[in-house]
Amino acid sequence: MNLTHTQYDMLERAVARGERVVIRRLGRRELVVIPLTLHLRDGREAIEARNPTTGDDLTIYVDEIAHFETMP
Repeated sequence: MNLTHTQYDMLERAVARGERVVIRRLGRRELVVIPLTLHLRDGREAIEARNPTTGDDLTIYVDEIAHFETMP
């Protein structure tokens, strides 16, 4: 998925505010995560996130996202 400027703004606001984000990745189940940072990792845009239920840290690559939405 190529994010639009508006989608980047939404994601950056979620990082700054500690808001949950629902992410659907290609061929995988839906995840609810708290994004911690947005940066480049191995030449790809990545979201470093935490699962709010388990506390597990996750790396989600932006190019694997089919859809996302923020939760206030």
